[in-house]
Amino acid sequence: MKQITEHKPEKERCILVGISTPKVRPWLAGEQLAELGRLAETAGAEVVQSFLQRVQNFSPATLIGEGKVNEVKRALEEQNAKMVVFDDDLSGSQVRNLEQRLPGIKVLDRTGLILDIFAKHAITAESRLMVEVAQLQYMMPRLTGAWTHLCRQHNGGIGTKGPGETQLETDRRMIRKRIQELKKKLEKIEEARESQANKRNDIFQVGIVGYTNAGKSTLTNRLTGADVYVEDKLFATLDSTTRKLYLDGENIILSDTVGFIRKLPHNLIETFKSTLGVAAHADCILEVVDGSAPDYREHLEVTHKTLEGIISKDTPRIRVFNKAEICDETRRTELRENYPEAIPVSAKENIGMERLKNAFKEQLENWKKKREAQAEKIKEVVESPWPLHPAESVSDKSNEQRAVSDEP
Repeated sequence: MKQITEHKPEKERCILVGISTPKVRPWLAGEQLAELGRLAETAGAEVVQSFLQRVQNFSPATLIGEGKVNEVKRALEEQNAKMVVFDDDLSGSQVRNLEQRLPGIKVLDRTGLILDIFAKHAITAESRLMVEVAQLQYMMPRLTGAWTHLCRQHNGGIGTKGPGETQLETDRRMIRKRIQELKKKLEKIEEARESQANKRNDIFQVGIVGYTNAGKSTLTNRLTGADVYVEDKLFATLDSTTRKLYLDGENIILSDTVGFIRKLPHNLIETFKSTLGVAAHADCILEVVDGSAPDYREHLEVTHKTLEGIISKDTPRIRVFNKAEICDETRRTELRENYPEAIPVSAKENIGMERLKNAFKEQLENWKKKREAQAEKIKEVVESPWPLHPAESVSDKSNEQRAVSDEP
């Protein structure tokens, strides 16, 4: 018998293009380009070459200059690559112009790549709905010109409006209608989540947030003994995961959320707000940071900006620097001096878990005291004498005065 061999599909070979402007320094553009490479690998592509161009302003036609476009074209031919990914968002016209100059080549931008990863990793009905909404919103402004082969309208005038314009408007109308339908479904899911959150009001809840691939799921597994899906890839998990942690006879609910990333598209943040709503209802926030990342400070900034307006500033926070086992002594000293309140942990090697659990206990006690104080206030209001209506109190006083004046 012949042995059956499995043939793995070949990875798409791609070239990355990043841009450094006066607002984006070369070192930062380089880090963003490296992250784009990780995104491409997560999507299943093989990065064969990268370009980083320094410009004063973006080119309206192709984002990068004509010379760089020709350079990328030669590299695509030499590397036998069929896809080019830009680190900045491309408009619909820029995509079409690039596709004309790079025939047979798939042109993507950072947002398109992230949406592709989200679509692959979406498991539950909720995350699939969210991804579809984000994809449709991304597609809407890029429809312009897609039907020019049917359209006779060039310079306007009577009788020049062809079926292309009608088709374009039909497509837009259908997309808008579909987005409205999906958002209604998401609203129902959000209502169900609100109901679940209200039922858990008597249990201390911790929302886990942080940059993508910081180790949130691994930490959840370590603390609770759960089997949350873990992989060394960006956006390995999209859905919020809720697990119970038993701590000295007390139940604590840990809720993991979707990770954040630089230049996360605004419509994605809006769409995934219901998932982040798990953290918004939390009594305490556990902020997980990859302490070994060279740009961990920016990871912190991205996390704070993304959560702005979603999580109350009054919600207590616990910050942990994960992956302590691969931090060198210089980095450990730096973190200890700059963030003395933070807890160094290693979810992989089980380092710092007891200290983290003690931090949970402290926040749990504070939460109990706060709830007791609130209960006391409610009790005082309920048991206090019913206040008289102002008109009644005035008439009572006048009656008393009248009674005094009538006395002999």
